[in-house]
Amino acid sequence: MATRLLLAEDTRDLNRALTTVLEHEGYEVESAFDGEEALTLIEKERFDVLVLDIMMPKKDGLQVLSQIRSEGNVTPVLLLTAKAEVDDRVTGLDAGADDYLTKPFAMKELLARVRSMTRRREDYEGQPLSFEDILLNGQTFELSSANAVRLSVKEFELLQALMMNTDHELTVDYLLGRVWHKENDAQEDTVRLYVSYLQSKLKWVGSHVTIRASEGGYCLTATQRPS
Repeated sequence: MATRLLLAEDTRDLNRALTTVLEHEGYEVESAFDGEEALTLIEKERFDVLVLDIMMPKKDGLQVLSQIRSEGNVTPVLLLTAKAEVDDRVTGLDAGADDYLTKPFAMKELLARVRSMTRRREDYEGQPLSFEDILLNGQTFELSSANAVRLSVKEFELLQALMMNTDHELTVDYLLGRVWHKENDAQEDTVRLYVSYLQSKLKWVGSHVTIRASEGGYCLTATQRPS
């Protein structure tokens, strides 16, 4: 069965060009040209990946993203944005995006991001991982403790790697190869940024688990509970 992808991009020439490339690669593509049309399609049909342009009429990509996440839709989302500032990337990731791509971009980079996000769900299924007071669900990408929160694909893969190697530190090079393989723009700062995202989410779910950083790399550890 072909992977089904929703492409919500209001620039019609770009939408047609991206659709042609994606269909040539074997994807089944449905197009939307504004946020309201995208939401209607998402409600009616099943998609494996959603590609949302941030700057769309009627509802922008972030509004679409926030609405579907609030409704419990965990379909992977790739945001397209013309803004390169870190704050805009953080806004999208905090809203529940799994990845972002800044315009202009090469078609091969878009295809690489989509391939990464459409890995078969079997890669993540199986028994949930646990460590101390946290539980990581591979089907829903949910991190839970006293509270629960959904992780992005990259956050999930990073925490998964740490939880599967709690007996030793993981180097930055290992994490780049495991989580950001074939993404040439990923570097040490990328790992540090995602570690900070996870630290915030570990605090939000009420866990006493934290990520310890050292010269050797990163590992999970448990802080002492307040008495």
